[in-house]
Amino acid sequence: MPTCEVSKAEATGKLSVCMTKDLKGLSTATIRLRGVCWDDKSSFMQGAAEAPPLIREAFHSPSANYFAEDGTDTRALFEDLGDDSFADYGGIRPRAELHLADGHRLLTLGGDHSITYPIIQAYAEKYPGFHILQIDAHGDLYDEFEGDRFSHACPFARIMEEQLTPRLIQVGIRTLSTHQRQQAQTYGVEVHEMKDGPLSEISLGDHPLYISLDMDAFDPAYAPGVSHHEPGGLTAREVLNFLQRIKAPIVGADIVEYNPRRDVQGMTAMLAAKMMKELLAMMHKTTLAL
Repeated sequence: MPTCEVSKAEATGKLSVCMTKDLKGLSTATIRLRGVCWDDKSSFMQGAAEAPPLIREAFHSPSANYFAEDGTDTRALFEDLGDDSFADYGGIRPRAELHLADGHRLLTLGGDHSITYPIIQAYAEKYPGFHILQIDAHGDLYDEFEGDRFSHACPFARIMEEQLTPRLIQVGIRTLSTHQRQQAQTYGVEVHEMKDGPLSEISLGDHPLYISLDMDAFDPAYAPGVSHHEPGGLTAREVLNFLQRIKAPIVGADIVEYNPRRDVQGMTAMLAAKMMKELLAMMHKTTLAL
């Protein structure tokens, strides 16, 4: 655990002393890729636990190459830790804490969206004060869903009630219920709904950022392999352009909710692998800038 010279409550606005110290300790070998084969908290259908090895397979597919769109060769940017399976939800956080030790950062392949909460718990201990960008069709802000406070419909309610981040920005949202709107207002979540305007109008600033990408943020035409088809979503190009405009340092990311059981000819796997390459390149740029 790093020694921090400011409290978590003070770690807002500018980089905290603690975070600055931790980020400066990063090196080009500190990006770790790991899969979390978990979908026990899925509410509609399971299958997301099968996603990590298929995203990795798509990443290595001879039908494409390893280069991000900025020309970065992503092959040597990360250490691949393989895939983890868990018998219990409580095992996800300590494994993330272990993988984050010694200045490492994580790009996690899910898995359903419930995995983001324990990962963020681990991150909040290591890098207090970071902001979160959630790209998603759903707010995932339910206090509880179908009797489960740790459902994949609830992770950001848990994150915000525990004050694990001072700022949560949601984009791609198009399914907010009355309850979730109330939750967003209660926790001060910045919700950018699809009906309200283009991503180009959203300002993220330059504060260190964790990115959580739910594959159902994309319109089902681009990502049929998800459990919850929600029409009216983002195009692949919109998300790529949005990510490529981000100037903030990236402390970590996850790609979740790909369900291979609903995919068509591996389209969604290839899209997830494409996003994986872009996120790796962004995390690498963070390292080079420090």
